[in-house]
Amino acid sequence: MVKKISKIPFRGTPEQEAQLRAVIDECKSDKSLLMHVMQQAQGIYGYLPIEVQQMIADGMDVPLEKVYGVSTFYAQFALSPKGLYNVSVCLGTACYVKGSQDVLDKICENLGVEAGECTDDGRFSVEACRCIGACGLAPVMTVNDEVYGKLTADDVDGILAKYKD
Repeated sequence: MVKKISKIPFRGTPEQEAQLRAVIDECKSDKSLLMHVMQQAQGIYGYLPIEVQQMIADGMDVPLEKVYGVSTFYAQFALSPKGLYNVSVCLGTACYVKGSQDVLDKICENLGVEAGECTDDGRFSVEACRCIGACGLAPVMTVNDEVYGKLTADDVDGILAKYKD
């Protein structure tokens, strides 16, 4: 799956930048710690926007392309912020054959974003995942830690309405 770069403007704080610079200063002499620095940066910011990737590249003295390559290769890294409500739809085999793509399409239509994006207000993010281990409930979606199963696209609007108030 292709990761999407956020359309939401970067809003890092001076405190976050100071935290990241401290991590980079600790690790900059050992380029093998690049992933560690990136993991710490994601912990600080919640995702790795291009501005943060540039700080890491400059501080670790590695090309920006390398940082971007690592951030897009590993699933643990996100290029977009997560919303207050993170909506995830399972596209694993059991869910997919039972209509999870229709559920995902309806969610995206309802929220006006695509999978991998966050709404402009930061309230919702949408992602597709491969399997959450609830195949007996297929198709399945989660909103944060709440699991919804045996869904149809017609169920989506009612579920999302609970989180819009």
